[in-house]
Amino acid sequence: MTAPRSVAATVDQANADRAGAVVGYLPAGYPDVQTSVDAAVAMAENGVDVIELGLPYSDPVMDGPVIQRAAEESLANGFRVAQVFDAVHAITERADVPVLVMTYWNPVLRYGVDRFADDLVAAGASGLITPDLIPDEGQQWIDASERTGLDRVFLAAPSSTDVRMQQAVDRSRGFVYAVSTMGVTGARTGVDVAARTVVSRLRDAGVERTCVGLGISTADQVAEVLEYADGAIIGSAFVRALADLGVAGVGARAAELAAGAARR
Repeated sequence: MTAPRSVAATVDQANADRAGAVVGYLPAGYPDVQTSVDAAVAMAENGVDVIELGLPYSDPVMDGPVIQRAAEESLANGFRVAQVFDAVHAITERADVPVLVMTYWNPVLRYGVDRFADDLVAAGASGLITPDLIPDEGQQWIDASERTGLDRVFLAAPSSTDVRMQQAVDRSRGFVYAVSTMGVTGARTGVDVAARTVVSRLRDAGVERTCVGLGISTADQVAEVLEYADGAIIGSAFVRALADLGVAGVGARAAELAAGAARR
């Protein structure tokens, strides 16, 4: 088994080669496991640097309606937690990009934190994004990720205190996920100006890499975000493309959005 691709090295390379990294999100198992794998590979083949594979969850408090509906359909079709490892393995067998699993914390706890970490490593995943796990309550995951070498991506939001912001910087590995707006995910016509403030505060706290998510849906927004952040995270736009246009539509959308990263 080869070591998973380094998220940090991938983000750094994207910033050396062009304006920054493009991170693409899709929920595992939507509309079925094979299609979600094919769509993730299509993103990687069309300019997406890092895959964020969502673990469908019954109470996705941070997800907007597009992603919620996709997760609900995946669960209704019988998706189970263990299948995320199959999906990761299938993606990493076909695409030479890091894969981060985005998951709420309850499924990891129920599965077993150490078991989850070990199965992530075996599948070829690079780490976890944990939107509802705050760093000072994440010692179990910090310990498991230290043992296995997995990346851990914590979130920073406009509402984060300076102490919480510093914790996210100190305890994340790979990058810090900067939430650009208060509320749930979803494509918006303009990326909130709050994103610049969050990134600025993270820079003041010494962050090495930060990627901005929540609301990015156009190449212009990708270019705008990469003026001040190290990566742009896109979710709902890809999920909508998969729902409306299938795998080919996801590939085309990836190429369109990745073009924003070519602008300096």
